[in-house]
Amino acid sequence: MKAPWVSIESFPLHLGEEVVVKGWLANKRSSGKVAFLIVRDGTGFAQATGAVGEFFTRSELKEMAKVPLQSSIILQGVVRKDDRAPGGYELALSHFQVVAEAEDYPIQNKEHSVEFLLENRHLWLRSQKPHAVLRIRNQVIMGLHQFLQENGFTLIDPPILTPAACEGTTTLFELDYFDLGKAYLSQSGQLYMEAAASAFGKVYCLAPTFRAEKSKTRRHLTEFWMLEPEAAFFDWQDNMELQEQLVSFVVGRILDSCQEELATLERDLTPLTKIKTPFPRISYEQAIEILKAKGFSAEWGDDFGGDEETAISEEFDRPVFIHHYPAQIKAFYMQPDPDDTRLVLNDDLIAPEGYGEIIGGSQRIHDYQLLKNKLEENNLPLEAFQWYLDLRKFGTCPHSGFGLGIERMVAWISGIHHIREAIPFPRQIYRIYP
Repeated sequence: MKAPWVSIESFPLHLGEEVVVKGWLANKRSSGKVAFLIVRDGTGFAQATGAVGEFFTRSELKEMAKVPLQSSIILQGVVRKDDRAPGGYELALSHFQVVAEAEDYPIQNKEHSVEFLLENRHLWLRSQKPHAVLRIRNQVIMGLHQFLQENGFTLIDPPILTPAACEGTTTLFELDYFDLGKAYLSQSGQLYMEAAASAFGKVYCLAPTFRAEKSKTRRHLTEFWMLEPEAAFFDWQDNMELQEQLVSFVVGRILDSCQEELATLERDLTPLTKIKTPFPRISYEQAIEILKAKGFSAEWGDDFGGDEETAISEEFDRPVFIHHYPAQIKAFYMQPDPDDTRLVLNDDLIAPEGYGEIIGGSQRIHDYQLLKNKLEENNLPLEAFQWYLDLRKFGTCPHSGFGLGIERMVAWISGIHHIREAIPFPRQIYRIYP
């Protein structure tokens, strides 16, 4: 009977069976009588061994050892348990076929500069560490979908081209839109999710967003992906409860499903095992006091940068909510605190271990006149926001939502230093290739 084609990640289900693996040669070594091959197939890495004897001659092994790295290959053999091998299993080869030989591969088993690896990002994705990060990214995104779908949220896709700003006019990518004037790449799908929430109750989008922000920090990209749930009749506290439940669920999913990837990245799992609800909550004013006690020159009305967020997070062993920021440093659409209109009913969720803000959320203004006043105060064109104002005229209600940065969350969970590693092809102010 013909051996079945299986994935490397399914090896535990095929112990002792003859199988076929189709993939690429990631590494190799030979002792003369035995060839050790590291093969990858997109689902994982595994060792395959061929020995002089029943299936291979010495000359065949010599030819096998000459195959260039990254050549595409087809292997057949028996799956065996071997704790010394990558992934804990190996393939005892009975057949080896080269599909296409690769040319000299530019990424070798040596130190390369960051710039070189980014220039060759299309090839670097094949290496174990970036491969592990993006496998974790996949599970993060699937976990976000699973949680929201199981909790009654409907996926709604927002437009990428928009007629106006959502998060401030200074960070817009602008383009000419036929005869209609200027259009902009989306900074956020939030305003459209608010419209959808009035139709479906609980909604979310997962889409690329764009910020023309000239920042070179390890926490910024010009193009990134954001999850944005929005829920009708949710107040700001309901909003925080949803956020902490979602984050806790996803971290638990990664701990269950990505053990091998986390081990490849040498991620310390102890901090992740502490991610349980409820998360601590502090007010903006309490955050200011923490910073002052740590020697920061923080004053009321200051926004927090990366250093401040890190200092605050050091006081907690899990993500921490900072709520009730001054209205003057937050977006126009945030609901003022009825007890102190200098403040808004918002929150930022700060990840532990120095990874900064991963979520920003708020209760939205649902009063027509108040929202109109805020648009005018911020010098935003009323005609571009008329549809958004309409939502407050036809069945308005309190509602809340948030934006979760996919790359920031992946970077934190993976334990990697720079956010550019958390997306397949990073876009930064100095990089748009490949």
